[in-house]
Amino acid sequence: MRDAMAVLVRPVVSEKTYALMDQGVYVFVVANDATKIDVRHAVEQAFGVRVAKVNTMIRKGKSTKNRRTNTSGSRPDLKRALVTLVAGDKIDLFEN
Repeated sequence: MRDAMAVLVRPVVSEKTYALMDQGVYVFVVANDATKIDVRHAVEQAFGVRVAKVNTMIRKGKSTKNRRTNTSGSRPDLKRALVTLVAGDKIDLFEN
């Protein structure tokens, strides 16, 4: 089993993810080679909660252009995981 911090890169902070937190769904940026099972074990190990399901998506990186040198490039692809917890569990990630 992989280390939890090697799988979970960072949580996604936005208005949409805050709305999902009320439903028990948390969004994390994860390692590109992480599987759903790796994400499930990492969240359960790091936060001590039970995971009901995991959905993953890969968001393609935007293409960029340097205006000064006229070179093209791209930002890296990011893999996100939507983690749904068992009813009654919650992660006190952003709670005050």
